[in-house]
Amino acid sequence: MSKRPSEPESAASPGQVIRALRQQLGFTLGDVSARTGMSVPTLSKLEQGKASLSYDKLLALSKGLGVDMAQLLEPTAAPLAVPGRSAGRRIVQRAGEGQLVETKSYRQHYLATELLNKMFTPLVVEVRARTLDEFVAEFGGLIHHPGQEFCLVLEGEIEFHTEFYAPVRLGVGDSIYFDSDMGHAYLAAAPGTCRILGVCAGVGHGTPMLDDFIAVSNDSRPAAPAVPSVPLARGERPAPARTKRRGTGSA
Repeated sequence: MSKRPSEPESAASPGQVIRALRQQLGFTLGDVSARTGMSVPTLSKLEQGKASLSYDKLLALSKGLGVDMAQLLEPTAAPLAVPGRSAGRRIVQRAGEGQLVETKSYRQHYLATELLNKMFTPLVVEVRARTLDEFVAEFGGLIHHPGQEFCLVLEGEIEFHTEFYAPVRLGVGDSIYFDSDMGHAYLAAAPGTCRILGVCAGVGHGTPMLDDFIAVSNDSRPAAPAVPSVPLARGERPAPARTKRRGTGSA
């Protein structure tokens, strides 16, 4: 019978939190590998902060360790007082606050990580990758995760790629809502800082999102290809493409 994890003490990074939770559960890296589908070397690098910790890796780890994703980001995350019912909680965060998770392609601030059992995951992301080649070099292809996603451009311009549509450019104030199981990637498309507000939610209404997410790392479907570059416009133009999916990636 698995032990219930307690709160890791003074974890300075998500990698250290993950290691502390794993050790408290009595799991080896091999055990977590079997539960998530991630290789032992990858898990070791994640714990040491030497590998990109992306959104769908966090989902796979939360599923494999049996904890809410917020606990991987904020060890003092507070659960609902009564399961399934709001206790009137609220979190105020100031500009620049939130749990920072950095990759080469994204600088992500996860918000409201103090709360467990959220219906969606909000985050502010600085998009760094400027070409699809850069993005694919880090994540192996377009990324995907079950559910739906919303994006609002806060600063700069974003070039949004998917496996089923031609790329589209989004400027400040523009937004997009899409099924996140569709392979996708955000690229910076203007000089300077390009930032978005992202909201990721699971499938179904009124259900905690992690109950609906599939452990993405166990998905055996192959990886999404780079979408051919085409002239960009404000509107979207369908460009059917064969789907290739992968198990771990970001945002």
